[in-house]
Amino acid sequence: MDYSTLSDLQIIRQIGDFVKAERVQQQKSQEQLSKEAGISRSTLSLLERGEKVNLITLIQVLRVLDRLQWLEAFEVKKTISPMEYIKLQKKYDRQRVRNSDMAADNPPLEW
Repeated sequence: MDYSTLSDLQIIRQIGDFVKAERVQQQKSQEQLSKEAGISRSTLSLLERGEKVNLITLIQVLRVLDRLQWLEAFEVKKTISPMEYIKLQKKYDRQRVRNSDMAADNPPLEW
């Protein structure tokens, strides 16, 4: 499903449908789930109908339904910029070994 084409209210309804389907699949009543989540039954009913509820309410319900992995899409992963990568590469690149006799400070005697 292309969520970018849905309105905000349609997305909220999708979330409500998901919560209700999970609750029914786990054979929990609204009363049971709301009690375990620490919310009122009417708040859970609002969520399942696609009404506006607090984000914390959704998190509490997802936790009880053991569906917090749904939030992995919001995880911020650390990335490295191309410039940082180049700097790290230079730091760990092989360094040329110089013979101390050939250094500019000590020219060969034959010169």
